Amino acid sequence: MGGMTAPTPFGPLEFQLVLLRRMADHQPELVEESRRELSASLADMREANRRWQAMVRAPRGRGSLRRYRSVLGEPELTLKRRVGDVECEALLWPVPLWPDLRFEVMAGPGGAVWNEWLVRAPGAAGPELTSVPSLRPWSCTVDEAARAFPPARPMEGSAPTRWALAVTDPGSGQPYVAEFTWGLFQRLLPG
Repeated sequence: MGGMTAPTPFGPLEFQLVLLRRMADHQPELVEESRRELSASLADMREANRRWQAMVRAPRGRGSLRRYRSVLGEPELTLKRRVGDVECEALLWPVPLWPDLRFEVMAGPGGAVWNEWLVRAPGAAGPELTSVPSLRPWSCTVDEAARAFPPARPMEGSAPTRWALAVTDPGSGQPYVAEFTWGLFQRLLPG
């Protein structure tokens, strides 16, 4: 068929644009800066998101874990984890935009994906989190905030890639809701 060109492969760059697309709702300035760092246009980000959504919704598409492997390649690291009495696999891929983070896919028995989000890379120093109001966008992951401000209470997020934690500032006793997208802190709301 003359004139038709094959779509460019969907790889790590496009996947980073998908992560940024959802984060743009809360942090448009940071997303804009990151998009420029990736030499990607707004149209590139929208197209990457459109293609990702098509892959996710394809009736005979790959399962979640196979989709991540096809887009990101083989994981940098695969760890065994226990959740209760079930053994799971945590697969981690580098994310060039955030060198100290990894994209983690938690897969249960049979390869079913239970969770997918950004986590701190093994061995990378996390932020020193001393007060809830001092949290800055993109400064920490869900797990880091939960450990820094116990007893953090998980809350339902506003979309499939969003999480929220009810946290209390240890100094003031003030309650807050910390919102995360793809596991990365986005904003703080009064609790």
